[in-house]
Amino acid sequence: MPFSDATGRRLLGRLREYMAGGGTVQERLDRTVRLIAEELRSDVCSCYVMRAGEVLELFATEGLSQTAVHVTRLRVSEGLVGEIAARARPLNAPNAWDHPSFAYRPETGEDVYASLMGVPMIRGGQVIGVLVVQNRDRRAYQDIEVETLETVAMVLAELLAGTDLIPRDELGPVTGNAVLPFRMEGLALNPGAVIGTAVYHRPKVHIERLISDDPEEELRRLREALKALRQSLDELIQTHVDLSGDYREVLEAYRMFADDAGWVSRISDAIRSGLTAEAAVRKVDDDMKVRLAQASDPYIRERLHDLEDLANRLLLHLTGQGMTSAQGELPEDTILICRSLGPAELLDYPRGFVRGVLMEEGAPTMHAVIVARALDIPVIGRLDGVFSRIAPFDTVALDAGNGQIFVRPSDDLRETFSESVASRQARRQAYLAERDRPFETRDGVPVRILMNAGLLMDMGHLEDTGAMGVGLYRTELPFMARPSLPDVATQTVLYQKIRDQAAGRPVVFRTLDVGGDKLLPYWSSDGEDNPAMGWRSIRITLDRPAVLRAQVRALLRASAGADLDMMFPMIATVAEFEQARRLLDVEVARERARGGALPSAIRVGTMLEVPALLYQFPELLRKVDFVSVGSNDLLQFLFATDRGNPRVSSRYDTVSVPVLRLLRQVREQCDAAGKPVTVCGEMAGRPLEAMTLIGLGFRSLSMAAPGIGPVKHMLRSMDFGEVKRYVNALVESSDPNPRRALRAFARDHGIKID
Repeated sequence: MPFSDATGRRLLGRLREYMAGGGTVQERLDRTVRLIAEELRSDVCSCYVMRAGEVLELFATEGLSQTAVHVTRLRVSEGLVGEIAARARPLNAPNAWDHPSFAYRPETGEDVYASLMGVPMIRGGQVIGVLVVQNRDRRAYQDIEVETLETVAMVLAELLAGTDLIPRDELGPVTGNAVLPFRMEGLALNPGAVIGTAVYHRPKVHIERLISDDPEEELRRLREALKALRQSLDELIQTHVDLSGDYREVLEAYRMFADDAGWVSRISDAIRSGLTAEAAVRKVDDDMKVRLAQASDPYIRERLHDLEDLANRLLLHLTGQGMTSAQGELPEDTILICRSLGPAELLDYPRGFVRGVLMEEGAPTMHAVIVARALDIPVIGRLDGVFSRIAPFDTVALDAGNGQIFVRPSDDLRETFSESVASRQARRQAYLAERDRPFETRDGVPVRILMNAGLLMDMGHLEDTGAMGVGLYRTELPFMARPSLPDVATQTVLYQKIRDQAAGRPVVFRTLDVGGDKLLPYWSSDGEDNPAMGWRSIRITLDRPAVLRAQVRALLRASAGADLDMMFPMIATVAEFEQARRLLDVEVARERARGGALPSAIRVGTMLEVPALLYQFPELLRKVDFVSVGSNDLLQFLFATDRGNPRVSSRYDTVSVPVLRLLRQVREQCDAAGKPVTVCGEMAGRPLEAMTLIGLGFRSLSMAAPGIGPVKHMLRSMDFGEVKRYVNALVESSDPNPRRALRAFARDHGIKID
């Protein structure tokens, strides 16, 4: 008799009885594998559980030798069982012995079994075991059999989660000494410094019922919960209408996920297999976590947080808990502790109560971090074990600028930290007081200080900082915050808004710079061994000229009647610049032919990021209107050092003698050709480095908004003539530690670099 949906539902019904019965976990597992083997007409059913050190241990079996139980172990990626765990995907092998990953374990007595089907047991997005069936004859298992085994594996995962067989859940009791102070380090995602009280973010919803006899009733409950979910999201977005521009677009894109037909269809299919609506949502959520977490595209992996947030919200509506858990009594200085956040979850909390966020996961471009920037909430991510080390209501001092937190700080440390926070506030006030003063040195030498931006909301910092314009507008960030490629009309409106908010100040638009660590969700990627030096930036848009032409067309239309400054990123050869310039010329001719208004002037430059361009520099300078030194990429390529890798990023210094000589040479060649040059990136935004760059002769620096105040403070305290003489002498020296020498010089001459 062929396997059917009815067979699967009967199996789940019997499994529910087995799980409700008495006995130890081992006894229930033994009964369960016998039941699965019987219902799936398999000669073998085995359950492997993940143990410490990523080892899968045979925990129960029907068909293999019982003496192998708790003896046979396979590492993740070892054998077919290890392959299933490593890939977190089912495996259907009609002849297991021919599979390249097969590993023979003689103690199991599996010599007589040919075919194998296995599925991962997933909970919380992590593989906690593997469920396997085997048969003597060679056979390809049906899709419905694979799907049924996946559903059974989900139910077993919930059973095991309540035991000591798998690691403690993230929200379990804090282990270790809970009173001693300690420090943790993570990834700075949004700067700021605060002291507050630790509060756990909403815990995962507990599911009471897993199996249902009435799929139609569960589908009805799902439809009602989805309706309530969508309504609550609409109300939430409407409540926060003041979050305009790109931040609002983030929320709108997030809202679209709730209407995703594929997501709803997968949940509905899981319900029809015999699960309750809650269990179906959890199953689909866990499956999506594993699949998206394995994606090579970081942007796609980060959308996992959006889907997880939606799933948890849907579960709250299904269980009748609503969204009340975030609205309870909170300390007014809450430091939120979470594994990850969806973009709307911060908005669930009363405005002003959340002072900081600590995440086990997190990335700079995840939607929750973008919203946190809008709310001015400091965020630190990549804090492994944060739940096991920080207890609710612990005092936490958070220094998000440096990615550090101090848990249960001593009185002395709290006092010092509070003084530091107050000092930072005082410095911010001092920077604000200097906002309207000229950007010039003590001896009257003017320096052009510009701001880097990437979102519409960033433009408000022009007024806050007094910056003279935008030296780098990263056009790719709005592309990354949308679910599809924006058309010409959409881009034109965006660029017009940017120009409007600049209020007459110059804006230099950098064309689309994606690839590497900035892939778009609607562009597929095959994965690259070295994406930072792979198919990225101008290489992509020259290979896909329609994308570059559409962007250029939008920039031309948005700049009609005004000056347009634009530059191409990641140019490695003069020929690449010429090719990109020709595409611009085609669009200019096209606009002129259609009678469209053109910019009053068009200035075209390039980023200097690839060292190869230095050996073509004289030829390049004859073709460009200006140059922008992209210090971040230029220096990492110069030293062959990944600046994002903490093991090697500290092995070179941005003010080492080779760097200073290179930059002085670039400035001298630009001056000789009469072409303006600006230094962009992190180097320009740090006072010591900015002082050094000015001493090398650079008169234009572009930096992130937080760096403008400190750099201006430094600028107005330095004497250009003194700094120039010292820096140029240092360039000619062989000093192994120029940074130390520069610091000593600044201190001796009253230059404010701290």
